[in-house]
Amino acid sequence: MEKREVIICIMLAIVTTNLIRILPMTLIKGRIRNVYLRSFLYYVPYVTLAVMTFPAIVETTLSPVSGVVALAVGVVAAWRGAGLFPVAIICCAIAYLMDGMMMGWSFG
Repeated sequence: MEKREVIICIMLAIVTTNLIRILPMTLIKGRIRNVYLRSFLYYVPYVTLAVMTFPAIVETTLSPVSGVVALAVGVVAAWRGAGLFPVAIICCAIAYLMDGMMMGWSFG
């Protein structure tokens, strides 16, 4: 890519990201009263995070099985009241150990 093309791409990215932030503020003046629209907008950040995170959990490990097992263990740990950091540590440890077992590492 030439320098001119890179600058055009950066400017396009700036315009696009700012439009999706500024446009709603200029078009919607008052408070949103529609219950369905409000609930939809409430869950958009969580859905976006889930859509970006779940495929990465499964695809970044050596085997998709270790990612799915780590995800399942993490969900159970979170359901039982574990915080974000302990759940992350548990999931990383499970994925690491399962990948190690699949590669034939000896842990002892």
